[in-house]
Amino acid sequence: MKQLLTFAKGAFTASALLLLFSSCSKDLNKPSPSIKNDAAAGTSGSTTTPRAGTLLWSDEFNGTSVNTANWNIDVGNPNVNNEKEYYQASNATVSGGFLTITARKESVGGQPYTSAKLTTAGKYQPTSGRIEASIKLPAVQGTWPAFWMLGANIGTVGWPQCGEIDIMEQVNTSNTILGTMHWNSNGHVQYGGSTTTTPTGFHTYAVEWDANSIRWYVDNTLYVTGNIANNINNTGAFHNPFFIILNLAIGGDLPGNTINDSALPCNMVVDYVRVYDLSGSSSTPPIGQTITLKGFNNQYVSSENGTQAMNCNRATASAWEQFTVVDAGGGKVALQSMGKYVSSENGTQAITCNRTTIGDWEKFDWVPTADGKVTFRGNNGKFISSENGTQAMTCTRTTASGWEAFGVNQ
Repeated sequence: MKQLLTFAKGAFTASALLLLFSSCSKDLNKPSPSIKNDAAAGTSGSTTTPRAGTLLWSDEFNGTSVNTANWNIDVGNPNVNNEKEYYQASNATVSGGFLTITARKESVGGQPYTSAKLTTAGKYQPTSGRIEASIKLPAVQGTWPAFWMLGANIGTVGWPQCGEIDIMEQVNTSNTILGTMHWNSNGHVQYGGSTTTTPTGFHTYAVEWDANSIRWYVDNTLYVTGNIANNINNTGAFHNPFFIILNLAIGGDLPGNTINDSALPCNMVVDYVRVYDLSGSSSTPPIGQTITLKGFNNQYVSSENGTQAMNCNRATASAWEQFTVVDAGGGKVALQSMGKYVSSENGTQAITCNRTTIGDWEKFDWVPTADGKVTFRGNNGKFISSENGTQAMTCTRTTASGWEAFGVNQ
């Protein structure tokens, strides 16, 4: 989903990986040259089950409207790619556990069509991990659905210097799924691959992104890998924060402007969007995100709504078992549930979740464990213990072992 530069990507196969420079016009009927030592060179065509990860952020669309704590809703025409839609909030609805983006034939803001575009800009901007979504596409002539990412610094450095990761693009009635990366190396560069699927059914579209590569999957099948190790060929943009985008464009350079008006309205339906940490540990606190904590006894930590000392004895996670990770300054975090903050009580009594402000007793070090869990060290230098669910939780342990480690979003 090109952001600021008009450039037709065209269709390409997984076995013929694509490297394009903005100054060139590539004949897409010819195979790409060998670039095995170049940026973005990788492996395609493998079937791989992605590694297990810790869930850092998600939207399951279980409410009745778009969660504006997670998403911005764009308004207007983006004035790129010769697209014909006007984005507006009314075209994005949430119901029955799904986000539905609807494209309609209606004239608004000088454009002949309306649709919707959601972004996490300024709200959630990962720098790595597995970013995935389960999506059903309309496969209608003239449509251009996309699940993609832009560098969060686009407002200061512009495009393509900010970098772009297209996790999924599909156009018209094609069964081809495109995965592409864009960046700047003495001009616009793009690289990617494609695979095929049945776009009108739900499929899982994902990238796995780390310091060495970006890998594209459909339904856990790897089909192209881009090399970004050591900033090869000026790929340093891909080591910075990116925000997530969902949109359904109408017309434009990639699908063309032959639009099947009789098939409108049509929908792009999203079951969920999830981001996983694949590093093997929850090393970075997911600031601003709501998490659950599971103890050694496989029960969830409960805030008890602040009415009594906290326990780790819930079989399922409801509102009292959800905590927002808050930046408490100085590299520490606070945990907020039901509008109140968890307090260590300085280790003098069982911990509570009843503080309205963050003081020293409400600040914790987020300390990862080797097996991907996390421990919490209070201002008193002691660790929170689940007490294995047999009594109220405390912050009195001098070392962290089984009862002091918690699974995040497990």
